[in-house]
Amino acid sequence: MSAPIVKLFTQPNFAWTDIRHEEEAHPRHYLAHLLLLALIPTVCLFIGTTQVGWSLAENETVKLSSASALQLCALLYVTILAGVAVIGAFIRWMSRTFEARPTLNQCIGFATYTATPLFLAGIAGLYPSRWLAIMVLMAAGAYSTFLLFVGLPTFMHIKKEQGLLYSASVWGVGLLVLVTILVKMILLWFNVLTPEYLRTPLG
Repeated sequence: MSAPIVKLFTQPNFAWTDIRHEEEAHPRHYLAHLLLLALIPTVCLFIGTTQVGWSLAENETVKLSSASALQLCALLYVTILAGVAVIGAFIRWMSRTFEARPTLNQCIGFATYTATPLFLAGIAGLYPSRWLAIMVLMAAGAYSTFLLFVGLPTFMHIKKEQGLLYSASVWGVGLLVLVTILVKMILLWFNVLTPEYLRTPLG
């Protein structure tokens, strides 16, 4: 894990200054982080759904076949990359209202680092459980929101008052984009890819 990512959890205020400097010096510095971090939920979900499984009834365990799990994880990976890129584009588009002039790459980079807690929460996919997923995602979502509101004024070089309104706008758009993309992914998963389930009796 790189130093800026560690600082996001230990010194978030200083982390955003370092990240902005890195993105200014290397416009696509975020790309390696995005491609690698997006693998965490996809790989963990593949392992969890094929090796551990989940229980819908007391006497059986349900798993996905390797082929179905691979389809799901590939679809999730593409969805994550597309979602971050779209949110980055919206951040860039909204920046004009707040007198900020970031590049598209910088905005996608900001979205990538802001979503870091959500990427790391993907570790919960190793043990598929609805309640575990809800708790972990809520905690990760709360910290990502904190990073957004703390980091946007620093990253965009704007006043805190503007940053508050800008952050709230990004949060709303980000939530809308996330829900829209996830719903489309789920519909594609169930209606087009037709997953194959493996049911194993317990005992």
